[in-house]
Amino acid sequence: MASSELWSRETADRYDAEEAANSSPAVLGLALDFLAGLAGGGRALEFAIGTGRVGVPLRERGVPVTGIELSEPMAAVLRRKADEETLPVVIGDMATTVVPGDFTLVYLVYNTISNLLTQDEQVTCFENAARHLAPGGRFVVELGVPPLRFLPPGQVAVPFDVSERHLGFDTFDLVEQVLTSHHFTRDGDHGSYRRANSRHRYAWPAELDLMARIAGLELESRVADWDGAPFGQDADKHISVWRKPL
Repeated sequence: MASSELWSRETADRYDAEEAANSSPAVLGLALDFLAGLAGGGRALEFAIGTGRVGVPLRERGVPVTGIELSEPMAAVLRRKADEETLPVVIGDMATTVVPGDFTLVYLVYNTISNLLTQDEQVTCFENAARHLAPGGRFVVELGVPPLRFLPPGQVAVPFDVSERHLGFDTFDLVEQVLTSHHFTRDGDHGSYRRANSRHRYAWPAELDLMARIAGLELESRVADWDGAPFGQDADKHISVWRKPL
C-alpha cells in the first residue's frame, strides 16, 4: 500500500454532503465536458475514484469508467450509486494497482495525487497511468499550485477558507515538500467544531512534467481550470494533460 492516508467510514459517510458545492452541475459540468472529450468514446480509468463524485456522472454520459480506490468505505458509498457491472472498482492504491485492458483516458482530479507523500510514489503513479494508457491516450491531473508566495519569512501557515461553518489553513514543511491541511468544521448549530487534518505532498507543474517524461508521456496542454482558461503566474491550480506517444 502506498503512503496515502486511509479514509475512514466516518469520513466517507459525510464526504458527499461536505462536497455538495463541488458536485453541482454548474461546477462539475465543465470537468465532465473536458474529460468526456478526451475519452473520445473510449474507456476511462479514474485513480482514487472515491465516492464517484466524478466517475458516476461521467459514466452517465456514456463513458465507460473503471475506478481504483484505496478506501473500502469510500468505494462502498460509490456502490450505492452504481453497481459493479455499471462501474467496476478495484480496491488498491493508485500507484501500483493494475486493472485489465487499456484506456484512452486516465485521470486523477481534485489534488489527489498529493495524497502520495513521496516523490518516488508520485513518479510510480505516472508510470502506472502510462501502463494503462493505449497509444495516443491521455493522463489528466488536477492539482493546486503551492501557495508559497503567500509565506513571508518565518511564517509556515496559509489560510484557504474562513467562513461561517469552516476554518481551513495549510501548514508547510518546506524541506519534505509536505503540507498539512487543517480543518475546523462546525457541526450543526450548537457551536461545536470538528477538527480534522490531512497530509499532502505538493509538487510544481515542472516537477510533474519531469515525472511524466520518466513515465514516457509528453505534455500536451496545461490550463488554469476546466473551462480552458490560460495557465499563468496567478493561477492557483492547473489541469495538465500528458499524452502517450503513438
